[in-house]
Amino acid sequence: MTSTKNFKKELCLSWSPFKLSIKGALLTTLILAAIQTTILSQEVRYTKPALRFGISAGANVNFYRGTTRILNSDFTAPVDFHLGQGVGLFAAPLIEYHHPDRMLGVMLQAGYDNRSGEFDKQTAFPCNCPADVSTDLSYFTIEPSLRIAPFKGNFYLYGGPRFAFNIANDFKYQEYVNPNFPNELPDPDIEGEFDNVNSTVFSMQVGAGYDIPLSSQNMRTQFVLSPFVAYHPDFRQAPRSSETWSINTFRAGASLKVGFGREIPADVEVIDTKVRFTVTAPKNIPVERSVREIFPLRNYVFFNEGSTAIPDRYVLLNKGQVADFKEDQLGMYIPKNLSGRSDRQMTVYYNVLNILGDRMGKVPASTITLVGSSSEGPEDGRAMAESVKTYLVDVFAINASRIAIEGRVQPKIPSGHEHPGTTPEQALLHEDDRRVSIESSAPLLLMEYQNTRPGSLRPVEIMAVQNSPLDSYVTFNVDGARDAFSSWSVEVMDDKGKVQYFGPYTHDRVSIPGKSILGMRPEGDYKVTMVGLTKNGKTVRETTNVHMVLRTLSTTTQAMRYSVLYEFDDAETINLYAKYLTDLVTPSIPMDATVFIHGYTDIIGEEDYNETLSLARANDVKNILSGSLTKAGRTDVKFQVYGFGENPTLTPFNDKLPEERFYNRTVVIDIIPGK
Repeated sequence: MTSTKNFKKELCLSWSPFKLSIKGALLTTLILAAIQTTILSQEVRYTKPALRFGISAGANVNFYRGTTRILNSDFTAPVDFHLGQGVGLFAAPLIEYHHPDRMLGVMLQAGYDNRSGEFDKQTAFPCNCPADVSTDLSYFTIEPSLRIAPFKGNFYLYGGPRFAFNIANDFKYQEYVNPNFPNELPDPDIEGEFDNVNSTVFSMQVGAGYDIPLSSQNMRTQFVLSPFVAYHPDFRQAPRSSETWSINTFRAGASLKVGFGREIPADVEVIDTKVRFTVTAPKNIPVERSVREIFPLRNYVFFNEGSTAIPDRYVLLNKGQVADFKEDQLGMYIPKNLSGRSDRQMTVYYNVLNILGDRMGKVPASTITLVGSSSEGPEDGRAMAESVKTYLVDVFAINASRIAIEGRVQPKIPSGHEHPGTTPEQALLHEDDRRVSIESSAPLLLMEYQNTRPGSLRPVEIMAVQNSPLDSYVTFNVDGARDAFSSWSVEVMDDKGKVQYFGPYTHDRVSIPGKSILGMRPEGDYKVTMVGLTKNGKTVRETTNVHMVLRTLSTTTQAMRYSVLYEFDDAETINLYAKYLTDLVTPSIPMDATVFIHGYTDIIGEEDYNETLSLARANDVKNILSGSLTKAGRTDVKFQVYGFGENPTLTPFNDKLPEERFYNRTVVIDIIPGK
């Protein structure tokens, strides 16, 4: 019978409320673990919550300073108290809103805030007894804060105002026995409430925290533990309207937060590969700009395969048009079948024979050599050169003795080294080398500061309006895209819900004209989403917001543009253009200007290699210009350098014809005057 009673007693004790709660917690943990295991097995993923709820708890380390003596109207201490310290409890519910891919968010805490402490002991007279004052000063606090994640990660800073409402202001005054008379009985403690207590305190706080995820993104309900520290200065924290008592506080604790993620569709993957998506948009996007462009003149005439006649895409005049031909009015002589891209520059180039004939007519002493290059043999090359000579003699009446003829298999500066086979790129190299090169030693025909032979022809000056200049481009940066994605694209949604699509791309950085997004809107707010396709066929989405502004520059704003041409696979301008850049381009850069230097390549070669090559070309030009400016004692010019490679949306010309490929082997220099 006794054993039965003991058994029943132990059974009751085992299911006491305390032990029941423990077993309940264990059971709940097992259930949650089972649920999580199920979710993991289903591979359901959720976004990180933007809205979280939780509770914060911590310790306030309070420091007193000032003077306190008149505790209330009934009691004045026999001595002044100045310094003190203590530790109080802080506990408050928490609401937080912070989108994971943004820097800014908000927090709100409202709860119990204890600023208790004890003043340092003083000696009370006339008994020479040690005495102290302690207080249980407490508030109901409301603390809204701005949350800043500077690296868009788990670390964050926060700060904001503190509104505190007094709920307790008790004090206790204790006077101990004189150490010299240990047998005396101490006076009884005096307890009461401070008077002249400020019912409301308005102050501030700053702090920092770090979010530690406690749950996988396989869980819809996600917990975060956030240790934090904060500082509350004594600014406006005087607890009383009398005397000079003030408090400053250091707070340390942690917040437990919970939020609910949104389910990510099965075809969208959140990957660990480090991909950072940013958008750079100029605050002011020029629509158009007046430009004085110094356009280089390629001294090559390209011939079609199997023909020695000048191709009909070149502008060929008759004798009656020669007297009216002027270099600065080339708009009257438009070539056939323009591609639509860079029509202005190609109009100049396709008049190369007319420009040459006009210049030779104005400089009677000048002579030229026409070098025809053909893989079919020197005679075929001479025949191409003879076609050019015949045109200059018959139409521009140039004396035939001033024009020499040569024939070669390869030009003196070939476009590359051909290999056996018929790959598409080798076919392009073959097209590039079928040409007539114009050579001369007459200075008035050649580019300024030319110091090599054969040299380029003197450039042509064009006055035009520049649409979508480089400094108006919006740049999408996807750091790590090459490693993470097979391709990525961009969705741009305006504030009315209209979506534009750009891409797909494979580079880490892509630029497009801002006007392509804004159209004729003066400004707008846009939600920009990068959609990356991983190499295993899943999708990653990253979103950011950007504001764009469109403006039209005044008609008095004029930019300068120069171009530097490169030979195939070459990244050095030293021999051909160094003196030109130093003596002509540098002096044309006004004070406080910004110089945009953008390099390009043709389509021949690997895409990655061409991007590197184009950047090397741009940096080559930048180094020459900046070095020249430094020698002149100038530090007022800003440079922006880009390498766009063979990017078909950004290269100045198409790559279908040899002359277009030759002009894409370039660096363009845009000189923008200061404000």
